[in-house]
Amino acid sequence: MSGLRQAPAFWWRERPSALARLLQPVSAIYGAITARRMARAPKGRIDAPVICIGNFVAGGTGKTPFALALADLLAQKGRKPAFLLRGYGGNARGPLLVDPARHTAQDVGDEALLLAERAPTVVARDRVAGARLADGHGDIVLMDDGFQNPDLEKTVSLVLVDGETGIGNGLSLPSGPLRAPLARQLPFASAVIGIGEGPAGERVLAEAGNLGLPVFRAALAARAPADLAGARALVFAGIGRPEKVFRSARDAGLEVVATRGFGDHHRYSEADAEALLAEAEALGAQLVTTGKDRARLAGVTAPALATLATRARVLGVEMRLEDPEALVAFLGEAIRAKSATSDTNFAKSDAKFDD
Repeated sequence: MSGLRQAPAFWWRERPSALARLLQPVSAIYGAITARRMARAPKGRIDAPVICIGNFVAGGTGKTPFALALADLLAQKGRKPAFLLRGYGGNARGPLLVDPARHTAQDVGDEALLLAERAPTVVARDRVAGARLADGHGDIVLMDDGFQNPDLEKTVSLVLVDGETGIGNGLSLPSGPLRAPLARQLPFASAVIGIGEGPAGERVLAEAGNLGLPVFRAALAARAPADLAGARALVFAGIGRPEKVFRSARDAGLEVVATRGFGDHHRYSEADAEALLAEAEALGAQLVTTGKDRARLAGVTAPALATLATRARVLGVEMRLEDPEALVAFLGEAIRAKSATSDTNFAKSDAKFDD
């Protein structure tokens, strides 16, 4: 379900709707299958520590911005992070080392292109094979998504929770956004990260804390180019919850005069581009989109799409960690503990996160 085009509104209601209840028999089966899958023994491991950045639900919680922020933090501590992800939206099965100068979003997906600008990035449908390739390009592997995938042995699993939506109505797919019942997923988490504020997220953080899981906090902040302050903008986005982008654009000081939402990882057509360009011209508005959407437009040659790629400006986002030093200390301890209780000594990374 990671390829879900757009999350249904009824998922995020606190009380299950009639449709959600109608779908519950299917959800019970789906959730049980996923939970059993998570409990399977790993198929492989690598020499470097693997930090998984995942979520309990289908849809975005800021995993990619968090992965970028964590990579920067680890690099400051002398680590050499490498990214690993499935490459959703791309055609390459991998394992493949991403080259932003050669690969497009159609090859490796939009997220991989963004990550590859910061550190070595590998896409692979086979997580174990991908991790082995990533292991040759860094001393610690950050896996973007894959919390429910048991194939690769994880050293630490950080699970992100959106403060505004939490786990929605608390039901598993397709009745709700959970990939498996929360109680079945929590035992596999090493720590939970609250992204932003909100009562829905706080309830999940409280439940995690009651089980003794460490809880950390972070927040996404939008950054509009300085020359667009107060500008009239037509904001478009093809992500799981486009309304978050629209709200962020307003928070960043843009005068949002129109919005257009598309499905997650949407591949824009010439007709899409022509419509967006025409509407922006009629409104006298600047086209603004996300980094992921802009990555999917890079390298296109169709006339309208190429023009859209040139004219659309990017609304940047930055993940701000509330207590980065505490998170680094936790990761160091967790990696050392894993090394002490297994036959993996993580010698490649020296398992140290000290200054």
